[in-house]
Amino acid sequence: MNIKIESPVNRYYVQTLCMIFFPGAKFGAKENENENVPSLYLRTEKREEEIVAYAEISADGKTCTAEKSAAFAEDRTEERTLKIAVGLAILAAAGELVGYRPSWGMLIGVRPSKVASEMLNAGMSKTRVKKKLNSDYLVIPKKASLATDVAVHERRISGEVKPKDCSVYISIPFCPTRCTYCSFVSYTSKRLLDLIPEYLERLYLDIEANFKLIDELSLNVKTVYIGGGTPTILTAEQLRALLSKIASLTDVSALSEFTLEAGRPDTITEEKFAIAKEFGVTRVSVNPQTLCDEVLCGIGRAHTAEQFFEAYDIARRSGIKTVNVDLIAGLPGDNFKIFSSTYDRILQLRPENITVHTFSVKKAAEVLRTNSSIYSIKGGDAGKCVDYSQMKAIQSGYIPYYMYRQKNTVGNYENVGFSLEGHEGLYNIYMMEELHSIFAAGAGAVTKLVDNTGEDVSGKAIERLFNQKYPYEYLKEDRRSEFHDAAVRFYTEHGLI
Repeated sequence: MNIKIESPVNRYYVQTLCMIFFPGAKFGAKENENENVPSLYLRTEKREEEIVAYAEISADGKTCTAEKSAAFAEDRTEERTLKIAVGLAILAAAGELVGYRPSWGMLIGVRPSKVASEMLNAGMSKTRVKKKLNSDYLVIPKKASLATDVAVHERRISGEVKPKDCSVYISIPFCPTRCTYCSFVSYTSKRLLDLIPEYLERLYLDIEANFKLIDELSLNVKTVYIGGGTPTILTAEQLRALLSKIASLTDVSALSEFTLEAGRPDTITEEKFAIAKEFGVTRVSVNPQTLCDEVLCGIGRAHTAEQFFEAYDIARRSGIKTVNVDLIAGLPGDNFKIFSSTYDRILQLRPENITVHTFSVKKAAEVLRTNSSIYSIKGGDAGKCVDYSQMKAIQSGYIPYYMYRQKNTVGNYENVGFSLEGHEGLYNIYMMEELHSIFAAGAGAVTKLVDNTGEDVSGKAIERLFNQKYPYEYLKEDRRSEFHDAAVRFYTEHGLI
């Protein structure tokens, strides 16, 4: 997409707004040479009491324009006022051009509840926050209500976080098969799966280094999260060794949450979950994504709906405190009838957590090789499915405690975590809301150092330390010393030790 901007506004923000209306759009130099792609001309003008934005958008021989303004206000910065003016203009012009109004308005960030949280922290009532999201950001009422409700629950949990708290993430980037929609660094071929024993030996060194560093910094581990990939692709013996290693380094009984993301039903056995229970795991995920065998086959899952029920029964009988179930709305081949049937059957099981994702089209996903037209601006049945999941969850006694959004989701919809009271996925909130540091081990894992002291949480310092993306790279290069020094420097510079 061709973009010409005469404004100090952040270019990435403008591009992301455009992607709402032109999903899959690219903004590189080669695209700029193509006269047939959509184009945007944007300019802004700062006046005494307001910022005025003019947007002109063209596509398929049609051009639409809009001029919008945002007044300066005490409750927001000049930068945010600029973004609001630009958002109003682009949404008006692009909306007229393609005949679409995004339900989240101009909120394009990963954390749509962040703006609601900031307003609540400033002393606004829930009712006022909902109205401001609707009037200032063009968020439709039901999404404004959802964002505010999530922000309220996140604030409650945030209030329990102390400056010396932290979490640990452990990556097992291997899967039995690769889902067609997946873009995570996960490995499925026999040659790469053969790396697991060597990978685990190296992983243990990173885990030891992280817990040693945590002790050195006098931090308190609140949660441990073993994710993937599919961690239960490990054999029972390998899982025992991993959990034993963790238990030897920290008091798992003192953790607020210990998650094992089992994921694939076809990797779950009674023995593995008995081991998980023995070593203090308190939360597991058993993720069918859908209970339609035809859709499962189409997305590359190597299990059936019946296998999910068998795996769920194993999880339930294991005695592990919290069971999470993940579903995806808007999958290829899915529709409202299939999704609502799946959702109703999951509700009957009454897991403590239900996470409903919206299908997101990743650039590296296999599905794009066979279906390049899969991007969907309006999302087909996905909107009905998302609305149904939220309505039924609340009617069934679940609370929306956690939410995030991704680029190129069908219909531009959200991912929401629902929980029975007392079973909120704490790590999800700590990580997404950047409430404290996350020390990560394994390929593709990212350590996130957070200064969570002081009152200005929106301006807190954050530093990310990236492990090698691929297991074979991870096995070749040791970054433990580098990460140790970076963490000590961060905590020292910010007066945290």
